[in-house]
Amino acid sequence: NIVAANSQQTVPRLWVTPAQQRWASRLPMNTVVLFVPQQEAWVVERMGRFHRILEPGLNVLIPMLDQIRYVQSLKEIVIDVPEQSAVSLDNVTLQIDGVLFLRILDPFKASYGVEDPEYAVTQLAQTTMRSELGKLTLDKVFRERESLNSNIVHSINQASDEWGIRCLRYEIKDIQVPPRVKESMQMQVEAERRKRATVLESEGTREAGINIAEGHKQAQILASEGEKAELINKAAGEAQAVLAKAEAKSKAIRLLSDALAEQNGNAAASLSVAEQYVSAFSNLAKESNTVLLPSNTGDISGMVTQAMTIYSTLAKQRPKVERMKTKTDEPSEEPPVQSTAAQ
Repeated sequence: NIVAANSQQTVPRLWVTPAQQRWASRLPMNTVVLFVPQQEAWVVERMGRFHRILEPGLNVLIPMLDQIRYVQSLKEIVIDVPEQSAVSLDNVTLQIDGVLFLRILDPFKASYGVEDPEYAVTQLAQTTMRSELGKLTLDKVFRERESLNSNIVHSINQASDEWGIRCLRYEIKDIQVPPRVKESMQMQVEAERRKRATVLESEGTREAGINIAEGHKQAQILASEGEKAELINKAAGEAQAVLAKAEAKSKAIRLLSDALAEQNGNAAASLSVAEQYVSAFSNLAKESNTVLLPSNTGDISGMVTQAMTIYSTLAKQRPKVERMKTKTDEPSEEPPVQSTAAQ
């Protein structure tokens, strides 16, 4: 005969939460042959003393002597940490809550190491969270959220190792600050944004000024280069003009000399001098009030004769100079010196 033992015994509190009820409302009965589900550990006591832990699958128990005392889930368990108040390093009271993720690694320690594992871990998480928040200022609480979570997990694992429980991670859900502190934080954020806007505007103004100055500089450089090129072109043009005038004048003198060398050249020269004399007197007193006149102004023939005399004198001197140059350029012929060596 198989007799069910403690068929009316209820499940202890253990890992039962309001949002996550046990799949069974009572502990399993000792039916001699038992099938343990996957990811569960059944703690068996024999005559009130720990006997063994049933593994998933088929298991056989002795009726009346063996009793299933605890059922532990080996799955990852989620526990809501209730909201609590904590004081930061700069004496700001915060309302903070979180979520704890853990797993049972040793069903024996979880069953006999602590009376209520859920309550113990929750209290440990709350105290650890208050302790860690007391080490940080309000600004660092928001910036170093990940490091705060890792510190809480490390502290919980140090204490829960004797319970056979491993805390996988802890996440802060919400952080609430007092209304006045919230208003001051909002004002600080607005001031920081205005500061950044002012800085950006000043940087934009500075960049604009630099660009304008750079533009003026480039414009002046280009203008100076253009003026330099203009002066160079103008000088080159004037030089070419002077050369052209000189070439034209040399050609005119050459043609004039050729004309004077021809028959009746002197008469033509006399006529040209007379015309220039008359033209010069016609322009007197037009450009200036001061006029210098020779004593024999009316003697045109005398002026022409004087000019032709000067020309004839220069023409006579030119052949002499050319003959002297020719003699100078001819090599001197000296008789060769014969050697008088004895033969």
